[in-house]
Amino acid sequence: MNVEELTKELLRFNTINPPGDEEECIRYIGKLYEKNDFEVNYHKLSDKRYSLVVRKGHSNMKKPLCLTGHIDTVPLGSQVWTKDPFNGETDSGKLYGRGSSDMKAGIASIIDASLNIPIKEKSPGLEIVLTAGEEIGCEGAFDLVKKSGALKKAGAVVVAEPTSNYPFIGHKGALWLKIKVNGVTAHGSMPEKGINAIYKISEIIEKIKTYTFNCKTHSLMGGPTLNLGTISGGLNINSVPDNAEITLDIRSVPTSVHEEIISSLKKLLGDEVEIETLLDVESVCSEPSNEWIQKTLDIVHPYLGFKPNVKTATYFTDASALKIAYDNPPIIILGPGESAMAHKTDEYCLIDKIPESSSILKDIINNWNNG
Repeated sequence: MNVEELTKELLRFNTINPPGDEEECIRYIGKLYEKNDFEVNYHKLSDKRYSLVVRKGHSNMKKPLCLTGHIDTVPLGSQVWTKDPFNGETDSGKLYGRGSSDMKAGIASIIDASLNIPIKEKSPGLEIVLTAGEEIGCEGAFDLVKKSGALKKAGAVVVAEPTSNYPFIGHKGALWLKIKVNGVTAHGSMPEKGINAIYKISEIIEKIKTYTFNCKTHSLMGGPTLNLGTISGGLNINSVPDNAEITLDIRSVPTSVHEEIISSLKKLLGDEVEIETLLDVESVCSEPSNEWIQKTLDIVHPYLGFKPNVKTATYFTDASALKIAYDNPPIIILGPGESAMAHKTDEYCLIDKIPESSSILKDIINNWNNG
């Protein structure tokens, strides 16, 4: 089975998160590795939800290379798809399906590359980490980090998230916050007898619009960003609402500190506001001068037709968790998917990027084990 057909097979598994249900797809992949004499380990996240860690090779001189990606996908959305999201339809050089770009083409590239390249018993080898639950806060990756012995060692990490095969050396972090205010309910015909929580949250929003981050601009990522993602309040039209809340999506950089951001928001918004942290994922940024980073950029050069500049991604990945387990190794984000197609209706991946990604990964594996 070639890597395009493998991608189609993976797309046929419905791994939408929530609820996730990655087990069937994970076990399908696990069997492929079992047939090729890899050490295969399944790690349960919850009912019908599993992550997979497979290994091959071992050396006391050099740590293995980690290849990683996630199995879950986001929901289909409310718009009608013109292509079957679970059938791997192709048209005009594009492979359609939920997760085609984010990131089952990347998973297929990892599998194809790792199964079709010789890995000697005493070489540094590979540790391949395929996770459940990435789309909602890297649940599977953090679960593996917490489990003793689930992850071993890695000297470098390749995350096959969608980059159109352009290498990124890091990504922003994410701090998701819920901000809640309370009021006093009353009959809608007598609003003066209550305190309208929606009015209060409106005032909070105006303050947030003036918020500035107190940190230096990062040389590669720029500054942090803040987006007001949702707002809700009240139960019925004829009552004064006694509660209202908003959620904030803050994307952080290495020069910003999450605790300081929360503290400054509390100071700006006042004591009546409740702030709850929904997600706390730190940024990732490798040293551009790192020898392996530079070698990987050289490897990608002939595929792109030019030497890639050092860049970072705006989204977060499982690397935020894995860097903890692996003691902060150099990390490259590199995969065949189109980042602009992630989470979209009629999501697709350019077909020719998939075998290209597999070839790039083979070169990276070869360099790691034989360089």
